[in-house]
Amino acid sequence: MSANRLPIVALVDDDQIYQFTASKTLELTRSVQKIHSFAMAQEALQYLETHASAADQLPDYIFLDINMPVKDGWDFLEDFERICEKMAKPVTIYMVSSSIDPRDVDRAGKHPRIKEYVTKPITLDKFRQLVQPV
Repeated sequence: MSANRLPIVALVDDDQIYQFTASKTLELTRSVQKIHSFAMAQEALQYLETHASAADQLPDYIFLDINMPVKDGWDFLEDFERICEKMAKPVTIYMVSSSIDPRDVDRAGKHPRIKEYVTKPITLDKFRQLVQPV
């Protein structure tokens, strides 16, 4: 990785309105190279597995929603464990939710792959804080 490269971000969330507003907010930070959006956890996992050896295609940061149909954020993390060792670069995962359920916050805080639990909506300043050049 080159120093100070703008990061690639992946949004994994079934809420299209959130994806739209988060994408626009991330663009306003002028701190990202590219944004991938996935409405389902399985789509994101397939993308990561397909591009595991291509560091320039992989996200540096994943903003992962907890509550999604079929596979939720926790299911995503279980499957991510299976493929992350094959990936060409490390990926930082932020768990995002509109829930402030203490059980979710506590579980996320104890998970080794989750850097931080972030409540929606995510502000411009918060995105700037979380998404740093790599």
